[in-house]
Amino acid sequence: MIELDPVIFELSNGIKVVYLRRKAHVAHLGVMIHAGSRFERPDEQGLAHFIEHCIFKGTQKRTAFDVFSDLDRVGGELNAYTNKEEIAVHASFRKEHFFIASELIGDILQNATFPKEELQKEKEVILDEIRSYLDNPAERIHDEFEAHLYEGHSLGYNILGTKKSVKGFTREDILNYIDRLFTPKNMVISFVGDVPEMSVRTILEEEFGSIQGEGKPHIEPPLVTIPPFQIREKKANYQIHTLVGGLAPSYNEDNRRAMTLLTNLLGGPALNSRLILSIREKYGYAYNVEANYTPYSDTGYWNIYLGTDKKYLKKAIKLIREELDKLIEEPLSTVELEEAKEQLKGHLALSLDSNLELMFSFAKSVLIFGKVDSMKEIYEELDKISVEDVQNVAKTYFGADQLSELVFDF
Repeated sequence: MIELDPVIFELSNGIKVVYLRRKAHVAHLGVMIHAGSRFERPDEQGLAHFIEHCIFKGTQKRTAFDVFSDLDRVGGELNAYTNKEEIAVHASFRKEHFFIASELIGDILQNATFPKEELQKEKEVILDEIRSYLDNPAERIHDEFEAHLYEGHSLGYNILGTKKSVKGFTREDILNYIDRLFTPKNMVISFVGDVPEMSVRTILEEEFGSIQGEGKPHIEPPLVTIPPFQIREKKANYQIHTLVGGLAPSYNEDNRRAMTLLTNLLGGPALNSRLILSIREKYGYAYNVEANYTPYSDTGYWNIYLGTDKKYLKKAIKLIREELDKLIEEPLSTVELEEAKEQLKGHLALSLDSNLELMFSFAKSVLIFGKVDSMKEIYEELDKISVEDVQNVAKTYFGADQLSELVFDF
């Protein structure tokens, strides 16, 4: 078993740092902030994503060109992303350039100036991103399913926002959001690479130790009174796009690992998943079919995505429901359960090949749980899952009265 032992420490201002020394020419540094779109107020929809874009538009000592070129000129990469619960700013670079990367990220997180002329240009970029997104039904259907599932709650907001909300953002909106959420208790710094620990500690303290603030996001639990829905809309071009799914365990529930195992068994990346073998290989109804599970701090949801020809839609959905019913009514055999566990362990092991993904994984784990589980601990938790555990999760979340369905027709 490959085992990892990252070090977790705090800067003087309380920012947690997770550090792993790993021999490699390329190193990865990221700052993850508990400030994603679920923490937006109703008049701020899309603001977290807008900040992610605009944070690169210059600082008190750097122009926007300098922000993008300082790491580029030494062959490194600077990037960021926003999801429902986090904003992350990260860099990948040759290990010799750790100081350049940490000083650059520290500067843009603390000293971004958000010049009004740059904000206006970036609004146009995001409006174009929204138009491109609206042209992609396979991507759009996931967000709209979540919007229906969490109707009336910020988890249902589209991360990109709306054309109206984006056009209305001001510099003051950005500064207020940052002041509210970009605080030490709300941040984790993650590093994976071949740089000595003391060097990392010293440089990170210098670049991030002066960040101040006491704010921590208030997590408002989502409404769970929305009944399952069946919605059909004309939003596709050449193919029917379908999502079937519903609510699922949060990060903090013990049955999350059983849910992960179940969705992996149903439609994970392996070619031997039940839905691939049935819908694609046996009947040829679809090229793309997959199952996903997305947990959040206090809730979660699962879905099965299907892209198919119109004439196969009813048959494909019938097969999906049959597979779900089978998991509810027929317990896995001991052999099936052990094979499912081994497959999931293998997928986890493969993820260790990417130091970039390790950096993200460590950051998220410390942000959510304050620790990083060892592979031994994760494997032991998987080994504890029983046939009854799996069937109970299926009964709780896969029943016909729990299923929602969204179809993009043409």
